[in-house]
Amino acid sequence: MSDLTTDRLVLRSWPAGEVSAVVAGGSRFPHWAEDFPAEGDRVIAGFIAGHPGTPGQRQIVERATGLVVGSVGLFPPADGTIEFGYGIVPSRRGRGYASEAARAIAAFALTAPDIHTVSARVELSNPASARVLEKAGLTRVSADAGTALFQATAPLPEPSPGSLPSPQPAS
Repeated sequence: MSDLTTDRLVLRSWPAGEVSAVVAGGSRFPHWAEDFPAEGDRVIAGFIAGHPGTPGQRQIVERATGLVVGSVGLFPPADGTIEFGYGIVPSRRGRGYASEAARAIAAFALTAPDIHTVSARVELSNPASARVLEKAGLTRVSADAGTALFQATAPLPEPSPGSLPSPQPAS
């Protein structure tokens, strides 16, 4: 699977050795941000370990430093809809990386055959995550007592002012 490159990030497949290191909780790699992996990264690494060969799980790499600063993942589709999750380590939050990565993975997912909708769920107690999805071009479509569902359909809407362009596969 080719990398996805945005202005400031590269979304790349997880190397098997790094999946194992995160799941085992042992080794650290020099190209990880000091607070990587965060809890969400451990969840995604565990998903990869339990579902080998599932495409769409990627590390988020800060282009300026080459450091892994989070992860984003697509989960198995159902009825033309694919869900994704994301996370950025605390040291890199507030820089727009989550919206940039969410927009990139959503745009990528919408190019897949038979996929017409991308979705993501956020806890209502986390309004910053809801803003991430809105900036990435998704719209809140429903909510229950604890979570809200955001979706976008193909083609992904144009970025809001101040957000970054859609991703391009790395050459």
